[in-house]
Amino acid sequence: MIQQNRSIKLWAEDDRPSLKLLSKGKKHLSDSELVAILINSGTKDKSAVDLAQEILHACNNNLINLSRKSIEELCKFKGIGEAKAITIQAGLELAKRYKRPISQKKANIGSSSDSYQILRPLLEDLNNEEFHVLFLNRGNRIIRHSQISSGGISQTVVDPRIIFKQAIDCFACGIILAHNHPSGQLHPSQQDVDITKKIIEFGKIIEIQVIDHLILTDYGYFSFADSGLL
Repeated sequence: MIQQNRSIKLWAEDDRPSLKLLSKGKKHLSDSELVAILINSGTKDKSAVDLAQEILHACNNNLINLSRKSIEELCKFKGIGEAKAITIQAGLELAKRYKRPISQKKANIGSSSDSYQILRPLLEDLNNEEFHVLFLNRGNRIIRHSQISSGGISQTVVDPRIIFKQAIDCFACGIILAHNHPSGQLHPSQQDVDITKKIIEFGKIIEIQVIDHLILTDYGYFSFADSGLL
């Protein structure tokens, strides 16, 4: 059990981030110190903090890059076994889920920014493209969210029939399309433009409006509606 009355100089180096959290609060810890607490212990030659710094350095000191590391990739670091790798992934996944709204279905969409806040936790830090749709009622409230497809690094296949079948099933009046670009490229490709037009034409036939199409990266988003492309 951690004892707060011990001098920090008497603490094992692996335990010092824990003491700092207890004495100063979690906001005062660096990313490497927080990761060090997750992995709990270092190696014979490195403290947990040193090991955490090594891992983060390999990820360009970017937690998003760290979250993309597989169990196998994390285990390549000396001192990181499967249990520690799992703990790192679990901690980062909890942080990701924490950012999600308590109830997406209660969310009201009034702007592209609203859509982005809903979709960002679902589409950030992915290594492959995914295509998602938000289904809205007449009051622009979300009544369903669905992942339509998952593809490779640069593209994913989208079938408008699948989208509108789900829209009809939940009596949606409007839909918001979204997919991610793992490359970080914010601007739409010609394929993105073409599939958006195709889905819009499908929607006109059955009177379901395409309200927006968002492209998300780890650092921002592009809105077809805001850019006048719908």
